[in-house]
Amino acid sequence: MKKEKGLSAIERLGKAVPDPVIIFVILYIIVLAVSAVWGGAEFSMTGGDGGSVVYSIENMLTAENIRWIFENALLENWLGYAGGIIGTMLIVMFGIGIAEESGLLSALIRRAGAGISERLLPFVLVFLGIMSNIATDAGYLILIPLAGLLYAGIGKNPVIGMAAAFAGVSAGFSANLIPATVVDVIIGTNAEAFAENQGVPFLSYLGRAMNPATMDYYFIAVSTFMLVAIGGFVTIKFVKPKLENSGYVIPDDVKLNDFKVGADERRALLWAGLGLIITLAGVVCLAFGPLRAYTNEAGKSVTPFLDNIILIITALFFVPGLFYGYASGKFRKPNDAVAAMAKQLGAMGYVLVLTFFCYNFLSLLTRTNIGTYITYIGASWLEAVGAADSPLLLLIGFIIITAVINLFVGGLTAKWLLLGPIFIPMLYRVNGIMTPEVVSAAYRIADSSTNIITPLMTYSGVILMYIRKYKPDFTIGSLIAVMFPYSIAFLISWTLLLAVFIFTGIPLGF
Repeated sequence: MKKEKGLSAIERLGKAVPDPVIIFVILYIIVLAVSAVWGGAEFSMTGGDGGSVVYSIENMLTAENIRWIFENALLENWLGYAGGIIGTMLIVMFGIGIAEESGLLSALIRRAGAGISERLLPFVLVFLGIMSNIATDAGYLILIPLAGLLYAGIGKNPVIGMAAAFAGVSAGFSANLIPATVVDVIIGTNAEAFAENQGVPFLSYLGRAMNPATMDYYFIAVSTFMLVAIGGFVTIKFVKPKLENSGYVIPDDVKLNDFKVGADERRALLWAGLGLIITLAGVVCLAFGPLRAYTNEAGKSVTPFLDNIILIITALFFVPGLFYGYASGKFRKPNDAVAAMAKQLGAMGYVLVLTFFCYNFLSLLTRTNIGTYITYIGASWLEAVGAADSPLLLLIGFIIITAVINLFVGGLTAKWLLLGPIFIPMLYRVNGIMTPEVVSAAYRIADSSTNIITPLMTYSGVILMYIRKYKPDFTIGSLIAVMFPYSIAFLISWTLLLAVFIFTGIPLGF
């Protein structure tokens, strides 16, 4: 009872936090007011070349700067922010939309789960949950109910399978074996912009050039295998003993054979495989042909293939999804494929609203130099308390702060847009090891690990609805109690893995 009361307090506190859009509107007004009051004030920071750079606060209520606000609000500050990241995110969703709406992702998940022994099943479900993140939130809506169905079909408590799948989808949200996912694009491209806005070099902690979409790839790929092993272990040793003897019901509307892949679907999967082979052949031709690396007239190495990795990955979803959709009968005419892409883009409506206000705020923060001043104050304080000599302490501190914030403020994108512009330059100023890809990796760990233990996570109500089909008395407190071991195990092991990468000099990505 006390636990439920505590959860209610967390829910009340979370509900008191305004929507991120409102937060950015408030912050925009605050920055305007501060710029008017402190306009002309000067401060100095160490520049990229080691020399002292003098900055001054820009008063945004002058006629010139008011014109700047209106002239740049749509194109430069929003649609053009970070090299047009809005367009990049939308393009990725084309391929995801086709793969999801055609039924390909669901068929792949069900096919992968068929015939797996009970001992290996938790590991498989965690792995599928992690990999489902290539389709952003599709794993919540597709894999988790299928996991319950699969466990029910073998006569086991469905909640065990749903917990393992939930851990993979949500707590492992930032891991994957496929590079340049939607999450990679959002975090990487914005990280590059946050760094460049305050003169932080976009180089790895080893001093190498990075691609924003793949700067953490090696780390998240290794993380995938580690999280699968830990997630499966937690399921077997902690979750299964807790749930295997508890009662559950099988609702009348649940058909246990719904998990099976039919003959038509198997045939469509073969067509999807053909589509993948054709696409891969085209990718290889491009990689060694028109998009191969070369040195330009200025002597700089140019990598067209890596620079266009987003379009490549999109095609790898798009073509097999089309093949599957037409072979299965889901798509009967070209308009059906267009509708599939449009439906997926429709889910991006909130992101467009959020980024309009957020990117305009971030542009204002840069224009006024107030963002640089916040970095200056924060870095000075961290240096004063001796944190500059301990990158491990900086890492752990940032992970803990983000993990706690994640309990009350949902949404990976919103938090990154709020925390990234401050912490990327700040932590780098304090210790040179804290480069953009290191801070980004730390953020991904914290954001993902505590998703499953907050009632304020976007899909917590949906997960609860799925579970209550089998256990009507299941509460949000019950869900958090079941998922807590995953959260702690992922948070600790993932942090240790990042520390091993950094302190042994292993690159996080490329």
